[in-house]
Amino acid sequence: MSLSPIDLGRPGAPHVGSYWAVTAGEEVSGAGPVTEDLEVEIAIIGGGYTGLSTAYHLARDHGVAAHVLEANRFGWGCSGRNGGFCSVGVGKEDFETWVRRWGLERAKAVFEMGRTAVRTVRAIVTEEAIEAELTPEGGLELAHKPNRLRELEARGRRIRDLFGIEARLLDRAELERDHLVSREAHGALLHGEGFALHPLRYARGLAQAAHRRGARLHGASPVTEWRRDGERHLLVTPRGTVRARQVVIATNGYTNDSLSPATAGRLLPVLSNVVVTRPLTEAERDSVNWKTYLKIWDTRHLLFYYRLLPDNRVLFGARGGINDTPVANRTQRVWMRRRFIEMFPPLASVETEFFWRGWVCVAYDKNPHLGTTDDPTVHYALAYAGTGVALSTLCGKLLADRLAGKAADAGPLLSQPLPLFPFPRFRRLYQRAAYAYYGFRDEWL
Repeated sequence: MSLSPIDLGRPGAPHVGSYWAVTAGEEVSGAGPVTEDLEVEIAIIGGGYTGLSTAYHLARDHGVAAHVLEANRFGWGCSGRNGGFCSVGVGKEDFETWVRRWGLERAKAVFEMGRTAVRTVRAIVTEEAIEAELTPEGGLELAHKPNRLRELEARGRRIRDLFGIEARLLDRAELERDHLVSREAHGALLHGEGFALHPLRYARGLAQAAHRRGARLHGASPVTEWRRDGERHLLVTPRGTVRARQVVIATNGYTNDSLSPATAGRLLPVLSNVVVTRPLTEAERDSVNWKTYLKIWDTRHLLFYYRLLPDNRVLFGARGGINDTPVANRTQRVWMRRRFIEMFPPLASVETEFFWRGWVCVAYDKNPHLGTTDDPTVHYALAYAGTGVALSTLCGKLLADRLAGKAADAGPLLSQPLPLFPFPRFRRLYQRAAYAYYGFRDEWL
């Protein structure tokens, strides 16, 4: 059973009608489809952040020209649909779980990997002069219920004491005076690291940087069949076969179960939903005292995330929904608007001009994974669970080092084997049960 939304019979599909697609500028140049049989050293399946970062770092750091095979257009999947939050985060487990499992020092190393990931993105944007609309440094984690302030206080104390990151607890009065007013914000933790960006501009900038440094980019080139021929992998695309010595799986939430036995039954695509309003007037901003351009998210498990864009539109996102169908999409858009108005009643008359969805990727253990399969020539980095802007970029760098024969320590968390879901055909049932459980905890506990 495949849960992937990819249609391999329609390569080169245009981007969804998102705000990002409308404002991202030119498509990636030099990214024509595979049109003949090719003999290559490294083929990367997937043209999102992971695949592009791998190709970029292979070219920049090791002088290796990998070939990237993208089914549609570069950044077409969640790399071009997400909220643009570049955050210090690795998986969905809490820090205390890491400490119990590996001890304090190794747990700290996992956290530091998240910081390194954020800094890696900033360094690439700076070095390659990518116009990605970076926000100010930092972010606001809102307590959506008063009883969540205690956990925010503990989190702030830990990241200050263990990592030296600036983090300050804001009471409701300070939050409303200096940042914004919401019915569902009872205080916040002001984080000192992380930022947001224009995700599709970043994806296209990363693609162009990889291309300039020697990577070969092939859009409209889905892998419809994968088989072995001695020491070579044969990746069949609609107009040519790519014979590669090594292969990287970088398809994340758009991975068909039929692609490879190494990922079949091991990934759960999960929808993330975004609406973007028209630009707010000054009076509308004043009505909720929205002064900040920082990225914002709340303390829910099924979190809401939002921010003010450079042109004063509001981006408002949420997990939710199981099916990507016209009926389900209409229902989700109505729900998103209702929840936005419930949080910000003075903005009830502000129209939402854009709505779109994309598939993030979750593994059974809710952690990201980077590894090499039983076949030592097949590698992957997957399942970022919604924290992929920064982490996928770093994973691409780590994969590039591995492919080039350089020792690259992915740490104790990322290096865990990618687990199989028990009874994989029931993954959507697991998701429904998880949504019911976490929804109850978010609203009633």
